[in-house]
Amino acid sequence: MDANGFARLLDQLRTFTPRQEIVLEEVPAPQKLASFSFAFSADVSNGKLGDEEDELASGRFVLLHEPGGQETWEGEFRCVTFVRAGVDTAMQQDPSLPEFGWSWFLTALENAGCAIAAPSGTVTRVSSASFGKLSPRNDESEIEIRASWTPVISSPADLIKHISGWCTLVAEVSGLEDVPEGVSAINLSRAR
Repeated sequence: MDANGFARLLDQLRTFTPRQEIVLEEVPAPQKLASFSFAFSADVSNGKLGDEEDELASGRFVLLHEPGGQETWEGEFRCVTFVRAGVDTAMQQDPSLPEFGWSWFLTALENAGCAIAAPSGTVTRVSSASFGKLSPRNDESEIEIRASWTPVISSPADLIKHISGWCTLVAEVSGLEDVPEGVSAINLSRAR
């Protein structure tokens, strides 16, 4: 795929619309990892009315393309992601949290109908306590999922499934409830 083909692919990817609670924004992509790249960030907030919104999760999705591929990728495209979300103390202390996080990642892609190769990544538990002038802040616990995979695609349009699966992962780690098919969620931020 040449520069014009990648530009047409990006035009297709930009048409993707996630569920209402997820805000996608195109951001600068890393330039030295592949010949072509594209990235966007995702933010999920609680959308409380009358209060300040709390960020529930955030993430970044990067699509890399190298004509001819790279040996470690096992293909010409590579998806790279970082997702971060707060978790409660009990969940943070669960020794199986990393395995759950990795399972959420794989299940989100599988449920979106994605075929993948060469998945790799880490799941990290982060816990912080505040001291001194910051001591009034509550202790914080987070999960971070960093992953990359090669999308197995028959058409470049199949990459939308991978973005959809990734958005499902963002929704999962943020604690958003599943929205049944055919039902629209109420977007509280639009009601303001």
